[in-house]
Amino acid sequence: MKQKNNLQTEPLLRVEKLVVEYVTGRNRCVHAVSGISFDIARGEIFGLVGESGCGKTSVAKAIMQLPRPTAGKVLLNGVELTNLNRQELRLLRQKFQMVFQNPVSSLNPRRKIGKSIAAPLRAAGVKDKYQQHEQVHKLLKSVGLSPEQYHDRLPFQLSGGQCQRASIARALICDPQLLVCDEPVSSLDVSVQAQIINLLSDLKTEYGLSMLFISHDLAVVKNICDRVAVMYLGHLCEIASTEKFYQHPLHPYTRALMNAIPHPDPELPPTKIGILPGELPSATEPPPGCRFHTRCPRAQADCSSKIPSLREVGPDHQVACHYPHFEETG
Repeated sequence: MKQKNNLQTEPLLRVEKLVVEYVTGRNRCVHAVSGISFDIARGEIFGLVGESGCGKTSVAKAIMQLPRPTAGKVLLNGVELTNLNRQELRLLRQKFQMVFQNPVSSLNPRRKIGKSIAAPLRAAGVKDKYQQHEQVHKLLKSVGLSPEQYHDRLPFQLSGGQCQRASIARALICDPQLLVCDEPVSSLDVSVQAQIINLLSDLKTEYGLSMLFISHDLAVVKNICDRVAVMYLGHLCEIASTEKFYQHPLHPYTRALMNAIPHPDPELPPTKIGILPGELPSATEPPPGCRFHTRCPRAQADCSSKIPSLREVGPDHQVACHYPHFEETG
């Protein structure tokens, strides 16, 4: 009984000091992810936000071991994925699946939707075609697609939203515990985005899923995530519950992201508060110290030499900043 309780309290996914680096054609190293750590609890939707080029997709691919990270650990249910050989990883991959950003290109254009959804079952050794057929029909219904209408269609015969629903069904066919969603709605129309967000939220409850939800849209993240982490140039800036993240952001970069959200009131004058000076530094030559200090309005001398560590500043709230906005949180 004690072991069972420990299993329930342990996070489903644990990422420890994850490093992802790529070597370019000119032998220059791209520091995509630089030693980040976070946990995802069972049944939690964990949001990862940041501007383009900050390393969000590299984190997702490193968790999926596509490719394996340069350094660090990725543990699922206490099993370190980075230590598994190819066969062991293939067997365990049923427990963690990915939903990609472009739903159309993530499906085989020459394979019918039903066969694409059933492919993970066949890879897992399920050879019974009747069982495959039943599972595919069940998943199509779960994601809001009629099996009679969509089972034998090709991807080009579906809309982007329908392709994403089919991709989600494919990811769920082997009953995973974790879904890694890499900007799953960014290429869809706004009305379709809401449908997919509602679908993922319902599926979380129905299947008891945990999710890593990657996005650059703070409004989308607010509606689905339990906790949110902010990433900037390979480092984590802040992790907080969704409520605290939106009500009391502490990191200057998080504040800038919040202030950049447009307001729907046409009477309000445009604001420049969320516009940061300068441009995102190169990941091949990141600045020393705090990577945000070259654009930070609160930067001091020590920010350019000392890397801030991610520290606990309150319940469900961590921040990596030498001079956070404590005085403005009330």
